Amino acid sequence: MDILSILFYVLAAVAVVSGIAVVFAKSPVYSVLSLVVSFFAIAGEYILMNAQFLAAVHIIVYAGAIMVLFLFVIMLLNLNTTQSDDSSLMPKLVACLGGGALFVTLLGATKQAAGLAASTSQSLETGLIKNLGQTLFNEFLLPFELSSLLFLAAMLGAVMLGKKEVA
Repeated sequence: MDILSILFYVLAAVAVVSGIAVVFAKSPVYSVLSLVVSFFAIAGEYILMNAQFLAAVHIIVYAGAIMVLFLFVIMLLNLNTTQSDDSSLMPKLVACLGGGALFVTLLGATKQAAGLAASTSQSLETGLIKNLGQTLFNEFLLPFELSSLLFLAAMLGAVMLGKKEVA
């Protein structure tokens, strides 16, 4: 076993353990911090796959900007207080439909990526920005656009959840 294989398994174990910690953490702040650790482990996996640009963007965007935003939202909303859940069935139905759409998008992208991975070989130019852009906007254009629509729906859902109800 070479050093890259050992590093891969260590980073994968860190990502899985921190992902489990995200789900089972008692405090939302600890959950977000565990998610940051998971993002850094995934960025390490990107570096092992010779995708340095993706690793840098992953750290800057996810571990930097989005996680700081999550921490501020958690601190502002004071999620430690318990609330009664008297919401209607419609938001739950929309959430299930959005989750199903995300699942179908990820399933399609995974199926297409598996086919591409079998037909291509690993080269030194795999992680370069030009090749990444061509692949993203040629072979993966539909999953990319669908994921942007799902992110837009998630932002709208967050705004609706954060809005106070007026009686």
